[in-house]
Amino acid sequence: MRWPVENRLESRLDLPRRLRRARKAEWARKLMRENRLTVEDLIWPIFITDGEGVTEAISTMPGVFRYSVDQAVEQAREAAGLGIPALALFPNTPSNLRDETGSEALNPENLICRGIRAIKAAVPDIGIITDVALDPYTSHGHDGLVAEGCILNDETVAVLVRQALLQAEAGADIIAPSDMMDGRVGAIREALDAAGFADVSIMAYAAKYASAFYGPFRDAVGSSGTLKGDKKTYQMDPANAAEALREVELDLAEGADYVMVKPGMPYLDIITRVKDHFAVPTFAYQVSGEYAMIMAAAERGMIDGEKAMLETLLAFKRAGCDGILTYFAPRVARLLAGKA
Repeated sequence: MRWPVENRLESRLDLPRRLRRARKAEWARKLMRENRLTVEDLIWPIFITDGEGVTEAISTMPGVFRYSVDQAVEQAREAAGLGIPALALFPNTPSNLRDETGSEALNPENLICRGIRAIKAAVPDIGIITDVALDPYTSHGHDGLVAEGCILNDETVAVLVRQALLQAEAGADIIAPSDMMDGRVGAIREALDAAGFADVSIMAYAAKYASAFYGPFRDAVGSSGTLKGDKKTYQMDPANAAEALREVELDLAEGADYVMVKPGMPYLDIITRVKDHFAVPTFAYQVSGEYAMIMAAAERGMIDGEKAMLETLLAFKRAGCDGILTYFAPRVARLLAGKA
């Protein structure tokens, strides 16, 4: 005689749950794995500096270097060989070329424009993402124009539009405004379309927080000693989450193709909320301070650096990221390919 269905279910519910059965062996864990990290998830940020034949170590970012344009081309070749789909380029502008208005950002022969052209000529199929902001070019270290201690929003946007057009003309595939000025995405989109660059995408730094984790990056681009004050009037308050959704919504409405959350690990909750709410291509930047912490702890034997590196990147995937900007990109790519 068979028990009624509800009785059979009640009987099974009385049994101890054994979720460990699905973890008993590596093959079983592979079958149950919900998220996977692949080389296609990686974007490699590269710093470009003046000169020729230059590979210059960055003291606060062990294993990361500034490259002259010719050496950046070699890194692009390596990235393509490893299957990394895209590079993000950042300049270390010489101090004598920095001024109050960041005028070097509008020089068609600046480091970034030369880097784009050289990389595209040598490795045409790799994606190039370029930063649109004035902080690598200003003598005061801010992302925008300054008057009497105030960051000028609309005047800055006008300059950013011109900067974006120069980068598109040089061959950039994705324009990535990181400045956090209001309205810049719409202005850049309109200008790109009018100039015949309708196929150039925009990756908006939509939720960029006024974070303590940017220090080593500022060393890398040479702005750590120039920044006057802080960026709290235009970058987001780390206490806020709902505001991030409003920022993302505005950037999408203005024409952003992709959105980014920055920093990464301290803001996994923001990544998840953005992805769940908007279901759009969502990226994160594992910033310099995150990288430096992992490297410093690993060098002191406090953690297994390789495992921590992979675990943090997998956490981005679990949170909902479609792609990750990370200084670990070439190292991870070699690991995934069995070339480490």
